[in-house]
Amino acid sequence: MKITAARSFLLVVPVGREIADSMQSVTTVELVGLVIDTDAGVSGTGYTVTVGHGGRVIRSVLDTLFIDDLIGKDPNQVREIWQQLYFGKSHWIGRAGATTMAQSAVDIALWDILAKAANKPLWQLLGGARSSDIPIYNTNAGWLNFSVDQLCAEAEELLAEGYTALKMKVGRDSVAEDVARVGAVRKAVGDRAMLMVDANQRWDPMQAAEGARRLEEFDLGWLEEPLHPDDVPAHRALKQRTSLPIALGEHVYTVHAFRDFITSGAVDVVQVDVCRVGGITPWLEVASLAHAQGLRVCPHAGDLMQVHQHLVRAIPNSWLLEVIPLWRVGPFQQQIQLERGRCIAPMAPGASTDFTAAAFERFSVS
Repeated sequence: MKITAARSFLLVVPVGREIADSMQSVTTVELVGLVIDTDAGVSGTGYTVTVGHGGRVIRSVLDTLFIDDLIGKDPNQVREIWQQLYFGKSHWIGRAGATTMAQSAVDIALWDILAKAANKPLWQLLGGARSSDIPIYNTNAGWLNFSVDQLCAEAEELLAEGYTALKMKVGRDSVAEDVARVGAVRKAVGDRAMLMVDANQRWDPMQAAEGARRLEEFDLGWLEEPLHPDDVPAHRALKQRTSLPIALGEHVYTVHAFRDFITSGAVDVVQVDVCRVGGITPWLEVASLAHAQGLRVCPHAGDLMQVHQHLVRAIPNSWLLEVIPLWRVGPFQQQIQLERGRCIAPMAPGASTDFTAAAFERFSVS
């Protein structure tokens, strides 16, 4: 099987309502990636996601650094292709950020081809460590721009839908305000749900220490991204000062960086994102590193859950799948299926990454 062509795309899709964390306010997401064709008549789709900006940069990486070097390659050599691209044209300017996100799209598309060629869903192609429905947690009711009343009301709605784990954002102007908001939600949900919080890198070490200390009373599942995502020593120091589990990985772009967090004892929950770490190939390496250290993997929903619903079934140390349901009718042909707080196993061949024709027609940017 040989690659005969590849074409990039950029979709800008409204999310329906304004949502915000401590870093940004979002009204659209950009889905940027490529479709790879083969001489076997099998095509694969891969993508990454940004929040309203940066998609054109990633598309330029695909068009100018990667696509030409894919032609004539055998998708069955997916790991060899990954190494060739990583140490190829992008290496001098890349190894993280836009180049890694573009490489994620390529790698996902190649694995999509392999799963389709085998006539299996990706999670079965990768070994299928878990065939049962996966427990999920919902972040979509906990945005930082929501009032306390809205936070509590939406949490109640999710509990009624069967969710048993929720995450909310922190990182307001004062730690005291964050504590009050978390306290209100904890009071509203009681012991009916596990509650997690996400600071999205807003805090410095002093704020993080104060925030962790004051939030401990609310029996939280974890404290996510409390500090700068490259600062391993600061996370390790915080972890030693708090009983709250530390979760991170959304903005960690390499296997080597994950290795440093894991081996230094700076993280409890590994949130590796397939759309940012370079694709499925390195994602599996990070999951194996975590497993060797007895750590759980709960991937960040940067792929809008489509690929991760496969990957959490391919490893033995997955725990919860993050979901952020942004649309009633999504842009994918095989949209993730959620039911009563669990993710139903996808059974169609591939990685669940194909977009509908309607999505390309309506949201494409030339």
